[in-house]
Amino acid sequence: MREPAARADLLVPADRLRARLEALLSAWTRPDHAARTAEAMVEADLMGIDSHGITLVPLYADLVRDGRIAREPEIRVVHAFGAVATIDGGGGFGHAPSVEAMDLAIEKARAFGIGAVAVRGSNHYGAAGVYALRAARAGLIGLSTSAVHLPSIVPVFGREPRLGTNPIAFAAPGARGAPFLLDIATSTIAIGKLKLAARAGARLPEGWAVDTAGNPQHDPNQALADRLMTPLGGTRAMGGHKGYGLAAMVEILSTLLPGASYAPLRAADAQRYDVGHFHLAIHPEAFRPRGGFGEDLDAFLACLRETAPAAGHERVLAPGDPEHAIRATRSREGIPVPRVLADQIGAIARGWDIDFRLDDPAE
Repeated sequence: MREPAARADLLVPADRLRARLEALLSAWTRPDHAARTAEAMVEADLMGIDSHGITLVPLYADLVRDGRIAREPEIRVVHAFGAVATIDGGGGFGHAPSVEAMDLAIEKARAFGIGAVAVRGSNHYGAAGVYALRAARAGLIGLSTSAVHLPSIVPVFGREPRLGTNPIAFAAPGARGAPFLLDIATSTIAIGKLKLAARAGARLPEGWAVDTAGNPQHDPNQALADRLMTPLGGTRAMGGHKGYGLAAMVEILSTLLPGASYAPLRAADAQRYDVGHFHLAIHPEAFRPRGGFGEDLDAFLACLRETAPAAGHERVLAPGDPEHAIRATRSREGIPVPRVLADQIGAIARGWDIDFRLDDPAE
């Protein structure tokens, strides 16, 4: 007897996905917070950062069920001084206070030339690039960093996790071209790569993870269980100390500055994680009143793309090119959603009396 063919993955228009996510999230948090969260998640999916979009719904469902996300959070500015401020996220999803924080940083940058807003009392905020790009699309330079709710990076020469995968995103606007965008974690690889290696039964390269003794870990299943990842660079000989320093820098900006809890203190038995973020906006015209920054950025990125490619490679890309290309394609054709994920989220949604059908019966 022939087995039934697997159903093809869905291609979902961004507006439909945003509306379905907003409906589901509205059962978990305030409607205005649900709208901001859905917007940030869909933006991540549009850019191809699939690990920080709709795929996070099952994780968020668990956090809501376990009481780790406040259902009625209040976002408050708890300190303000000139071009800087601190926001308390009220224990809710991290996306809403981060959108508010970057918007406030943009407002301050327009008034003072620079604006910096830190966030405490927050949670996972999705893709850092979403917030940096928010500034770039407003004509400003944007920087966004975040701590993470669970430590998984092991300091160089160590064997215990002390830092999260602590992302850094930086975006700058061109005059005519797409913005420069750098969006990276400060671990050598993402958790998703460990999952792919486990599915393939592949041996991990040295420098991706360590075991409980601090030695290289080659078993992807054990690496997933232990979550002992190396900082960006991997081994000390390959510059792992640089990634370690960057991860610690992110922790300082994102947690110590606003007074959030740093990684080892976000214990598994804590009711709320108290994650922190940092958002910075810079107005180029505060440095160059006569303008020209955008034109120079366009020329600089063109210079990078014109680099002679190495053997076996077609061309050189500028940072942000892959994300912008994927966004254009997905805006036109739809966002791919695996059927198994759609089914899983559909089951979660039914438990909250929400209709989460992503396919359109009329199509």
